[in-house]
Amino acid sequence: MDTTGTRPLPAERDARSRGLDIHLVRRNDDGTFAEAAAAQGLTGADGVKTMVAKVSRGTTVFILIPGTRRLDWSKLRALLGVNKASLVEPDAALEITGYEPGTITPLGSSKVLPVYADARIPGRRIGMGSGSQEFLLFTDADPLLASLGAVVGDITS
Repeated sequence: MDTTGTRPLPAERDARSRGLDIHLVRRNDDGTFAEAAAAQGLTGADGVKTMVAKVSRGTTVFILIPGTRRLDWSKLRALLGVNKASLVEPDAALEITGYEPGTITPLGSSKVLPVYADARIPGRRIGMGSGSQEFLLFTDADPLLASLGAVVGDITS
């Protein structure tokens, strides 16, 4: 669903409907987060990766973790109360969310999914995918997580 050149993005519309204050920043030519984050006064630890996982009950969920951390599968399974969880394949993530891997955000996703976020995300200003290859999305984590009804727990190492 990369909406190159088309604004507002689905994530922008969804953020507005939730009353979120977001700031879109053009990605650098290399598409990396570091320079755009630094311009916002943020570090790599303030970047949030959005992943799509399938859990043992057949449920699909969004997982949000700081960009400098690794997902701890045993902690995630414990938080979800399941025995199995795995990332979906990139093609499946695109089909589920409407967003290409590397741009995925829970905002404006084709399907509304439960959101699980690492405990290190609240209380920060964060940057994440915007659903477009052109932009990164910056916002305050607390209102974002509240608007998504995110379950927050220690899910990284």
